[in-house]
Amino acid sequence: MKTLIFTILTATILPTLTHAADKPTTVYELRTYYAAPGKLDDLHARFRDHTMKIFEKHGMKNIGYWTPLDNPDRKLIYMLAFPSRDAAKQAWKEFGADPDWQAARKASEANGSLVSKAESVFLTPTDYSPAIKPSAAGETRAFELRTYKASEGKLNDLNARFRNHTLALFTKHGMSNFGYWTPMDKSKGADDTLIYILAHKSKEAGEASFKAFREDPDWVAAKKASEVNGSLTTKVDSVYMAPTDYSPTK
Repeated sequence: MKTLIFTILTATILPTLTHAADKPTTVYELRTYYAAPGKLDDLHARFRDHTMKIFEKHGMKNIGYWTPLDNPDRKLIYMLAFPSRDAAKQAWKEFGADPDWQAARKASEANGSLVSKAESVFLTPTDYSPAIKPSAAGETRAFELRTYKASEGKLNDLNARFRNHTLALFTKHGMSNFGYWTPMDKSKGADDTLIYILAHKSKEAGEASFKAFREDPDWVAAKKASEVNGSLTTKVDSVYMAPTDYSPTK
């Protein structure tokens, strides 16, 4: 009898454990490039004609490419996906050593470097994030990159409010949830930062949607209930962005 019970448990429980261990570990990298003065168009051309193809060659999935609508710093913001953090490290190593990339970079920088500064943050999707993948609507949309700095010890509460209330209310008011992430590294805000991207028909539509959202009695009630012990955030940054002509997400 004991042998039979062990056999049943092995057949039912172990597959479940194995399935959990095999759960996909996709990680995302959000990169921001600051183009050198007068070089943003050249940077776009290099991505359009060379970089994206070489990324894919080395297993780096192109998710989306955007520029801020207000862009005095000449930023290019883009997102890649990798099977794992180790895969990302290896892919970047192979990319940097690729002769096609080296040739493209050399040709494009005959008159100087195209990038004056680059920033990178590795991200893991939240448990409530929709599936993150390139997507295109019938017409070009405006995207909004929002970064929340949680109050000390309140990131879990902030995630719970998004999970249980905010996402559904965003959808109710015409905002499309593209993806939600937290940084993987403590130095980049793993303990207190939530980063997400919304899609709107336009910047004006996004602003109107947020106005309606903030006035919604359901949001007012959810916010009040979640902040009985103080605000969940200390800082909120918003950047409206336009997809580039070569972005897989538009």
